[in-house]
Amino acid sequence: MSISAAPHKKKHIPDSMNLNRIKRSTNISFNIIFIILALVCILPVVFVFMISISSEASIRQVGYSFWPAEFSGAAYQFLWRERGMIFDALFISVTVTVLGTILGLILTTTMGYALSRPHFKMKGFYTWVVFIPMIFNGGMVASYVVIANILGLRDNILSLILPLAVSSFNIIICKTFFRTTVPDSVIESAKIDGATQLRIFSSIVIPISKPVLATIGLFLTFGYWNDWFQSSLYISNAKLVSLQALLNNMMKTLTYIANNPAAGLSLQQYRTQMPTESVRMAIAIVIVIPIACAYPFFQKYFISGLTVGAVKG
Repeated sequence: MSISAAPHKKKHIPDSMNLNRIKRSTNISFNIIFIILALVCILPVVFVFMISISSEASIRQVGYSFWPAEFSGAAYQFLWRERGMIFDALFISVTVTVLGTILGLILTTTMGYALSRPHFKMKGFYTWVVFIPMIFNGGMVASYVVIANILGLRDNILSLILPLAVSSFNIIICKTFFRTTVPDSVIESAKIDGATQLRIFSSIVIPISKPVLATIGLFLTFGYWNDWFQSSLYISNAKLVSLQALLNNMMKTLTYIANNPAAGLSLQQYRTQMPTESVRMAIAIVIVIPIACAYPFFQKYFISGLTVGAVKG
């Protein structure tokens, strides 16, 4: 008597898995969209770089182009001749960015942690103190009077650090993260064991808060690195000018020389020796590349930090 083969049973896939599966066509469409978005971000930088290595004759002949008629490194040679000023300004920018980011992280995280604790007696008052500046701003004149006249920080490196150290938006991000991520039971257990709030914050909260630290740190780094406005307001000492303010002044000078043919023989002789358009693009590359290289190191935690407060399934 022969034994017939058992019928093949089709594997049952749960309905929840079917709902979460993405069709192949949808997946391809998403990949195409992401590639287009990536090109939209990358191509402008490539375009600016190609202009920066174009000769002035090529720019006059074919205009801005991805592939110039003639390549030239004159723009970067011009910046290299000015390397003394640029390196001094670079040192100021790096110092301000590092110190400002560290100070901003300390102030933002401590304030956000205090506001996230449900039993903090002054929670309501300080919440309004943080929230109101998001809606109403004292204006530039009030800020200038406080920083330059009352605090006396004109021509002081602190005038480049303190105005950007704390942001209401960053404090709210920290508050939301600590409230939704740090369990109250862990805090209460540490209190029972005799730990102080500073001990709890430094030994328990901070080690599990890498996503929000990376997010706030990246926001602060971008803000300090790209800032030139504070220098234009409070700094008149050439030794304290930041890189962005210096390069912005150089661009204004290039524009002035290019648009004023009667500016004087010496200026016009100087103009004929320097590439005007390509230098503008080289300045943009010098500013963008360092901070762009830092982003990949923060990307993993930065994406996690941006999802603070998201609804979880």
